[in-house]
Amino acid sequence: MWSDQSGPRPAFVALAAFLSAALAVALPEGGRYRNPVLPADYSDPDAVQAPDGYYLVASSFGAVPGLPILHSRDLVRWTLVGHAAPRLPAPDFDQPRHGQGLWAPSLRRHDGLFWIYVGDPDRGIFVTRARDPRGPWEPLRLVQAARGWIDPCPLWDDDGQAWLVHAFARSRAGFNGMLMVNRLAPDGLSVRDAGTIVFDGRRDHPTIEGPKLYKRAGWYYIFAPAGGVKTGWQTVLRARHVLGPYEARVVMSQGTSAVNGPHQGGWVEGARGDSWFLHFQDREAYGRIVHLQPLRWRDDWPVIGEDPDGDGTGQPVSEWARPEGLEPDPQGDAAAPPSAEFGDARLGLEWQWQANPRPGWASLAARPGWLRLFALPPEAARPNLWMAPQLLLQKLPALAFTATARLDAGGLGPGQRAGLVVFGLDYAALTVERAPSGLAVRRVTGRNASEGAAETVEDTRLLDETTVDLRVTVEPEARCRFALSRDGASFEPLGPPFAARPGLWVGAKVGLFAEGAPGPREGYADLDWFRLQ
Repeated sequence: MWSDQSGPRPAFVALAAFLSAALAVALPEGGRYRNPVLPADYSDPDAVQAPDGYYLVASSFGAVPGLPILHSRDLVRWTLVGHAAPRLPAPDFDQPRHGQGLWAPSLRRHDGLFWIYVGDPDRGIFVTRARDPRGPWEPLRLVQAARGWIDPCPLWDDDGQAWLVHAFARSRAGFNGMLMVNRLAPDGLSVRDAGTIVFDGRRDHPTIEGPKLYKRAGWYYIFAPAGGVKTGWQTVLRARHVLGPYEARVVMSQGTSAVNGPHQGGWVEGARGDSWFLHFQDREAYGRIVHLQPLRWRDDWPVIGEDPDGDGTGQPVSEWARPEGLEPDPQGDAAAPPSAEFGDARLGLEWQWQANPRPGWASLAARPGWLRLFALPPEAARPNLWMAPQLLLQKLPALAFTATARLDAGGLGPGQRAGLVVFGLDYAALTVERAPSGLAVRRVTGRNASEGAAETVEDTRLLDETTVDLRVTVEPEARCRFALSRDGASFEPLGPPFAARPGLWVGAKVGLFAEGAPGPREGYADLDWFRLQ
């Protein structure tokens, strides 16, 4: 039986602890921090201040559980504490839906609740609420059925009226580059009008998207990136009325920094009344990693990052003074990376499936202290792993790391296999397979997997052992080298290096899987641990 991942979880499963340790993103000497603060794929971040620190939500697309929730006491070191969407609507997401699902959420506090509004480009705008951001969260509720509405963000005005701003996806709506504001019902659970286009950026701010709506000192502001994920900039709009007219200004661009984009994020007020901006940078196979920028107000316009020439358009900083206020959470600054020893009753929060999980995929009880992955046959023939729903994956945790898994393949039947995979539009894996001549470990590659290309075998070794260690070492620029250990000490390389590629709107991922071949016999593989270094 698969173990449910929903609900609050202890911080010891926090992937973010490793992120800080791996790249020293926490505190250099002198109370400063370095970017990125989250060198992993937490795209489209939005954050709010709370009495116990700050909470952040990010996109999750079709991965399950979705809508990751992270906590920090200083905006620098983050701990993964839950998910707001334990499952996605069935039956649509009972199979992989690459690039679909939950896009660009916003996180707000209102009326004693935490609110997340999120767009599904094929279904509409959804909302979920919780009194405690660590969960439980209400089931996703449809606010407005629509095709092509994305990136929603609410604002509760001083008079109690609620508003919602959103963008459009060209692939579904037929156009983009415009922002719309709608009235919300007083309870925030439905849209009350046809909406007003408040900004047309198609000429000067193409592909404007990801809007976040705020009010400050009598001005309404919409923070929205434009120009595209890889080479765009941060635009801010302001007006005296929520429906405009809005004037626009570019408040951050790449400038002379090494941070391309810089793309979508959110403004958050610090514990001392200071202002900060969290946003992402696209780093290809590593996904959309998160940076923290100082934000200053000048003539009622925000300036994000540093502004060396004083023209009001900032650029990203690589290092800055740490936000003052709450003391950091020591659990978000662990010196050692987390390891999955599989001794808990539930999987760690860092793990996500490619679709809604089903009973029979995995068990933490069948062999105490081990994770059992069942080698079930695919429901339909497929040439590679692209449409395999039972992949158990996590984000690449750093720009360089090693992942090692101990696998017992004794329970595999004929034609069944299990292994360690780096997964994206291309993928590579070490698989242990029950072949006619016995157990064999293979280094396989799925190039252009999303296009249906067949998997190829790069290297094969026969095994006398049933328990082996499988390893992938990820070097800078996402170059991956795979190796096998038969004795738990020495490793032999298998196959050529592999250049990881991102998935569809997401970075590459690393993880585990098992699958079967047509036939009645149910086999399995057992995982003793999965360790990151």
